[in-house]
Amino acid sequence: MITQRVLFAFMEKRRMDCKNRIIKLRESTGLNRKDFCKLVHIPYRTMTEWELDNRHAPDYVLWLLEYYIRNEGLVVKEMNEGGGDSEKETT
Repeated sequence: MITQRVLFAFMEKRRMDCKNRIIKLRESTGLNRKDFCKLVHIPYRTMTEWELDNRHAPDYVLWLLEYYIRNEGLVVKEMNEGGGDSEKETT
């Protein structure tokens, strides 16, 4: 049986993953928040709330953003595991 503590830990990790995934996605395009919002048609205020961890993007939105950015060739910087940036050419 899942305890309340385990469930809380899972939800907390999911929240942090949401914030970090949004920031990494935006940074991978090399765009600032305003331009990224225009590109993906998400209101600036909504994106700000997601990045500040005040609100959380639904999982399907994160998945669709990742799919769109990768398949449209919008990735200009890829984040390394160690946190450093490596330049990547766009096609």
